[in-house]
Amino acid sequence: MPSPPEAHYITSPTPRVPNSPLPVLIYRSALPEEPDAVTTRSYIESNDWLQGGVFKTYSAHHFHSVTHECYAVFKGSSRLLLGKGPLDEEDGTEVELGVGDVIVLPAGVSHCSLTSEGGYEYVGLYPKGSPHWDNNFCKASDEETQAKAAQARDVPIPTHDPIFGLRGPLVNIWREAAAKHSRNE
Repeated sequence: MPSPPEAHYITSPTPRVPNSPLPVLIYRSALPEEPDAVTTRSYIESNDWLQGGVFKTYSAHHFHSVTHECYAVFKGSSRLLLGKGPLDEEDGTEVELGVGDVIVLPAGVSHCSLTSEGGYEYVGLYPKGSPHWDNNFCKASDEETQAKAAQARDVPIPTHDPIFGLRGPLVNIWREAAAKHSRNE
């Protein structure tokens, strides 16, 4: 059984990135041994997260305002930058992902690959019932960024954790973070 996820709180917005009161979650070595695209998809789709595609290094800073996103790494490794756009002066958060790791990015949190090795590939998955993702490249006006931030905050918390399924840790961690954010507003 995989370990509980690491939580990375990237709550502060930048002028062009909403970010989120919900933490980014990383599950280390969470996939079955020797994963490939097919086994990875099958494993996570059983928990109501559906494949959007198989992707390689994506170096453009971007966020999604209409859905949460899950990367399930089945080949190589990558260092990701989270929480800032290319025009932002603020520091972002860097995380390393390797084979078997799964990261869940809340709507509104920007992300991009800084470096990749070993033919890095991952399956991108989205909560069942989510609309098709949008790509926001972190270069919009303040007004548009604020509208995207409101849209991202309205994306519902999934009922299933991509690794642990129904009532897995993601659901409780995100509900608690959302409740805390509501109390502090």
